[in-house]
Amino acid sequence: MGTMSMREGSFAVLADRAVLRISGPDAESFLQNIITTDMDRAVATGAGFGALLSPQGKILADFLIAVAADGFLFDLPRTALADFTKRMTLYRLRAKVEITSLAESHRVVAYWGGESAPGVAGTVIADPRLAALGFRAILSADAHPEASGYVAATAEDWHAHRIALGVPEGGRDFALGDAFPHDADMDDLGGLDFRKGCYVGQEIVSRMQHRGTARRRAVMVSGAALPAPGTPVEADGKALGALGTSADGRGIALLRLDRTKLALDAGSRVTAGGVPLAIALPAFARFTWPAGTDDEGAA
Repeated sequence: MGTMSMREGSFAVLADRAVLRISGPDAESFLQNIITTDMDRAVATGAGFGALLSPQGKILADFLIAVAADGFLFDLPRTALADFTKRMTLYRLRAKVEITSLAESHRVVAYWGGESAPGVAGTVIADPRLAALGFRAILSADAHPEASGYVAATAEDWHAHRIALGVPEGGRDFALGDAFPHDADMDDLGGLDFRKGCYVGQEIVSRMQHRGTARRRAVMVSGAALPAPGTPVEADGKALGALGTSADGRGIALLRLDRTKLALDAGSRVTAGGVPLAIALPAFARFTWPAGTDDEGAA
């Protein structure tokens, strides 16, 4: 009898991500009161997903958290690092917390499509957003990312995989400072906790959740030769939202679900830059198309 071969996965170094460590005796309680992540759950599972919000409830930085022996390691967009560090330093006040950039000494590597966690010398977590996203590793800059069962790929390959799953990312699919967590589907990706108590922006987010006023969502789109991120998505000359990143004819768009449903029900052509789009909700989504046809209210 022949032997079954293992499914081979891929890995890619994500140069557009940076690492920040938050440590100290008060680190967990400090973070619990500031960010959207339930830190109790993150400590219990070893990983978390969340965001730092503005007082108005907008996403200033979204990130993954790896729980390590020497503190909490934040994997976040490199473009958000300086602002995130500044804001967390201001919030620290007298808390016994140390905030240390590891942007030059460490790097982030994504592993996906394999059968098991990569055996590398660093901090490895299962991606807390979605099992199909695979694993993340935070490695020292001189550590080798190669792992048995994984072959080298590019960051573009990783993003094509992420996009195919419909998982949005801050700074790519939406502008930081412009989107609410519900807009980026964070409630369905484990990035929000509605029982943990107060954190910055919590009142706005909780109100959207309990009143059901979240109308803009990240959805999956497909079409030939999709245009650049930020291209308006329209139907009959009416704005529905904007396109995010795309790869291989598939993309992510942040759209007003109510307006989009009206357009689809009317048989209108939905386009981005003149390119016709097919639209679908992500497989992970618990939200659905709205039943009503009210076209007014929060964007």
